[in-house]
Amino acid sequence: MSCILHIETSTDVCSVAVSRDGVCVFEREDKSGPNHAVQLGVFVDEALSFVDMRLMTLDAVAVSKGPGSYTGLRIGTSMAKGVCYGRDVKLIAVPTLELLCVPILLREGIADDALLCPMIDARRMEVYAALYDRALKPVREVGADVVDADTYAEYLDRGPVYFFGNGAAKCKTTITHPNAHFIEGIEPLARWMFPLAERRFFESRFEDVAYFVPYYLKDFVAKMPKKLL
Repeated sequence: MSCILHIETSTDVCSVAVSRDGVCVFEREDKSGPNHAVQLGVFVDEALSFVDMRLMTLDAVAVSKGPGSYTGLRIGTSMAKGVCYGRDVKLIAVPTLELLCVPILLREGIADDALLCPMIDARRMEVYAALYDRALKPVREVGADVVDADTYAEYLDRGPVYFFGNGAAKCKTTITHPNAHFIEGIEPLARWMFPLAERRFFESRFEDVAYFVPYYLKDFVAKMPKKLL
């Protein structure tokens, strides 16, 4: 049994959810723009009140770790750490690109041999992307891609590839391979985090609350002595 608070702030959408035993029992979303600094604290307070009023015991906080918006990830991570320290609970990090795949895997009509390519918008024709199979096994790790017609050709030549996320729309006119499929309206939301977070919870894949940083800082921090952090 587990009760997990989920925080997702990697894009313009701010969302918070609570799951209990594999079921989403609370959710709040704001899609009006990058309002994380205003809305996140309100949503988290509501979520914790929901947990306390129902006499649930919070076991962990899951936060989307990126890639994504520098500011959004920083705000989400800070809030997650604060709750972990305040409630003395574990911290779980969920890769944003894996999170984007969850609603795709729940759809019908996705070929068994298809590859999933979630994309987070960076700038110009650059995206953060990765490729996964339907078991969410990485086929290609996360990378910053400058997209042209040949960027994913080796994977498209093998079979269908589904592109989605807020970086996919700008690639639609560039990637014209017949095996390329684009799915619109897919956003990283807290209510989709629980399958990934619960798996990490039961596998005891927790983060060090003191030293955890989101995706955009991981290489920088890895090179620094811990005494400087």
